[in-house]
Amino acid sequence: MLRLQAWLELWAARAFDFVDGVDKPAIYQRRVLAAVDAPETKRLLGKRAGVDRDAVVERMMTTRYHRFTTLRCPSSLLDRAIEDLAEAWDKHERAARATQWNWRVVCSLVAAGSLALLIFSGLLALLIAVVVAAVIMVTLFIWRGSRLWSNLRQCLIAAGLKGAWLVQRIEVGACAARWGEELQETGTGPVVADLVRHMLGDDPDSLFIPDDYEWGLRAPRAPGFIIENGARRQLERKLTHLEDGTIAVCGPRGAGKSTLLEQCVKKAGFGVIVQAPATYAPHDFLLSLSVQLCEKYMRVRGYEPTSFARLSPARRALRRVRLQAKRLSRWSSFAVPATALVVLGLSASVRSLYEQYATSASDVARTYTNALRSDVTAIWQGHTVVASLAVTIGGIAWWQSRHAAWLPRMLGRLWMRGIRPIGLLLAWASAATLLLDEQLRQRARYLHNTQPEALYHAVGYAGVLLAVWWFLRFVRDLEVEFALGRWHIFLERIFRPITAAAGIYLLLFLITNPQMRSLLADPENPLRLAGIIAGVLVSKLGDWQPQSEEPELVTRCQNHLYRLQTIQQATHGLTTGSTAQILSLGTNHSASVSTVPPNYPELVEEFRELLRCIAIERTEAGKTVVIAIDEVDRLGADTDALAFLREIKAILGVPLVHYLISVAEDVGAAFVRRGLPHRDATDSSLDDIIHVQPSTLSDSRAILAKRSQTLKEPHILLAHALSGGILRDLLRYGLQLREAQDKTQSYELTDISRQLILEELAETFAGFRTLLSKLQWSHDTNGILASFRTLSSYLRDPCPCVEADVLRTLDHFAFHAYGARPFPATAGDSSHRPPDDPEISSSARQLIDEASTYAYFSLTLLDIFSTDGLERRTQLAAGHGQDGDPERLADARQELGISPYSARPLIDSIRKAWSLPLGPAPDSRIPASTARCSRHRSRPNIP
Repeated sequence: MLRLQAWLELWAARAFDFVDGVDKPAIYQRRVLAAVDAPETKRLLGKRAGVDRDAVVERMMTTRYHRFTTLRCPSSLLDRAIEDLAEAWDKHERAARATQWNWRVVCSLVAAGSLALLIFSGLLALLIAVVVAAVIMVTLFIWRGSRLWSNLRQCLIAAGLKGAWLVQRIEVGACAARWGEELQETGTGPVVADLVRHMLGDDPDSLFIPDDYEWGLRAPRAPGFIIENGARRQLERKLTHLEDGTIAVCGPRGAGKSTLLEQCVKKAGFGVIVQAPATYAPHDFLLSLSVQLCEKYMRVRGYEPTSFARLSPARRALRRVRLQAKRLSRWSSFAVPATALVVLGLSASVRSLYEQYATSASDVARTYTNALRSDVTAIWQGHTVVASLAVTIGGIAWWQSRHAAWLPRMLGRLWMRGIRPIGLLLAWASAATLLLDEQLRQRARYLHNTQPEALYHAVGYAGVLLAVWWFLRFVRDLEVEFALGRWHIFLERIFRPITAAAGIYLLLFLITNPQMRSLLADPENPLRLAGIIAGVLVSKLGDWQPQSEEPELVTRCQNHLYRLQTIQQATHGLTTGSTAQILSLGTNHSASVSTVPPNYPELVEEFRELLRCIAIERTEAGKTVVIAIDEVDRLGADTDALAFLREIKAILGVPLVHYLISVAEDVGAAFVRRGLPHRDATDSSLDDIIHVQPSTLSDSRAILAKRSQTLKEPHILLAHALSGGILRDLLRYGLQLREAQDKTQSYELTDISRQLILEELAETFAGFRTLLSKLQWSHDTNGILASFRTLSSYLRDPCPCVEADVLRTLDHFAFHAYGARPFPATAGDSSHRPPDDPEISSSARQLIDEASTYAYFSLTLLDIFSTDGLERRTQLAAGHGQDGDPERLADARQELGISPYSARPLIDSIRKAWSLPLGPAPDSRIPASTARCSRHRSRPNIP
């Protein structure tokens, strides 16, 4: 719909420019309005004071901007065309003034007479009139002194010059349309965009203007938003270079390991991905993996795995019968009426054909049957020794060829290649008899002699309808689909009813048109139609193939599923006895046999053998086999993950199979230390390792740009800094920017970032309070909890009215490690710490230091993103080297996950590069928010 609207707007602008032509100011004004109404520009209007549509248009209409814009797009061709138009008009005016007659009346009379002569007398009369008029004109030309000739000649010249003026006016309109497009593309479009950004002031990209729906952010796992990164390219290279092996994919949680495994499995020729259970049993895990492997292979080969229902056999049989009856009834509802109609329509022709050729066909069949009977009798009685030997040898050869595949294959190829040409030949021969039917040709000649125009019109119209119908069928069968916004459009669904309607209309036209109806009324047409139908059916037989034998591997998978998912039990009974009138004696013997579920070693061996056979088959077909085991890092500690690897080590190392296992970073670190005195299960379980690092700033730009058109550079910097490059958190913060904008009802990044950062602080401190509540506290240390409670209460429900208190408390907590005890004056040097307080446990001190450092990091983000002039300050910080790079903010967030004591010096260096204070400055750090308090309906008042 949007593309259609843009197309209509484009052609409407071209039409208006064509009409205006010589009015260049009107074209300029229209293109200015079009540039202002462009979606990327229109969404910026009204977001800051003084930047609205009228202000931008007024600025663009000034002489300065008009001249600057038109110089970017010269209009030399249009100016030359306008000059030629004015010259053509002057010539026309001089010719019109040179005659005493009204040239419009004279030319109108000549045109009306010619048209009337053409309509009522035909083309020949018009040609004769033109010849006569030419003779008269030559006569008048010889008699130059005639006033009649002078006036007529000037009238015709004026008309010709008027036509030349019209042609030149069309040229002017075309040049105006082209100049208008060029003007908007290279002139008004970029100039208006630059002007709007200039009028917005500092940091125009910091405006967050949400769209109606951000599908890429709302659905993190939606297909179509995956980008290439270094880890994916590295993994693909390793899969290409390794014939088989086990590769571990390690990285922090949320970095995209699961997405990487899913993409590799999807790209592989054959792949299975399984989730490692949080509490696992090796036997159950391998059982689940075996079931998924068998089911996936059967589906790849086109066989549906058997569903083991819990219903009784009788109910399953009834359900099967009901489904078959339903399918048969639907098929019969179409097959029976169609067969009845075809038989009714062709019965008379088929009966006449049978009566005509039945006797001859029966005689020929009888002759060949008698000949065959006599030959068989001769062989039976021993009269033909050579034939007897040939028949005997043929029987032996046929028995010997029972295991040879070439014979049935050859017969199948002969059937497929022979039956189709026979059917097509029969169909085309039946249709070709239309050209050889003498009665039909006589009827066509009769219509040609009596109703030629009606016949040609009917045949041409029918041909056009037939071509349209075939074209619609071709488009319907293209199986093309395309995305239109959130909808997927299938051409087959659109053109199927249109094709049916076109076919019905064609049939109705052939039946109702008198000329076509007379041609269709030939008595031989039903027989021709029967021949065409028979030929098509015979050619369809060439596509028939006997049901292929189930592949051996599919059978093995089916049997494996039966053994893994069912317990089979068989009971055998034997009853013997004798019955007399008075006495009855008997014995009953029964035996029960049931299958035993496979134990773990047996299950491992069967899995490896089945996977090896599947890998050999898929590799011969040019495919790769990938088994991905995800979520191993959910098992908890690294010891649990290593124990899991030791348990499943038996299924690894299958030839031609690539195993991909996602593990935590500590397991990857254990593999990296292989060969050192420390050895564990990774030494013999893993062949290589891939580290999925957090996204860099360039990766985050690519990811968010693909998923959202709303997020600009400042928003991406904020989301990247908060997430530390972790993909899952990056998408979450990108979506939370929209939520923060809804809460603040502001488009400015300063307000949105403050809301988002304080909300994250509130959630983080809620977690720290939960952890601190589990520790023991005394009366002397209650100041720490009081300070913590004060900050948490402010952050729990942030309001612009109390923003000063929030910032003051946050500043105090970030620069003071233990309650009210401040750091030394050299607060920038984190090595200068107050002496340890013996009354505070090491666990409490660790939590408080972590909370304090996180508050310090959040305060740094507030200082950077909640202050105006972000673009200018970013450029200034870049001059301080690596510490001023925005990527360092993400590094600091990652370092917080390692240790607060290594993160604080990194944050200090970042603050130095951004010229931020390294000590408390609660009243001058951050300006007041401009957002209106939704609770108190007032602006914040910070003293």
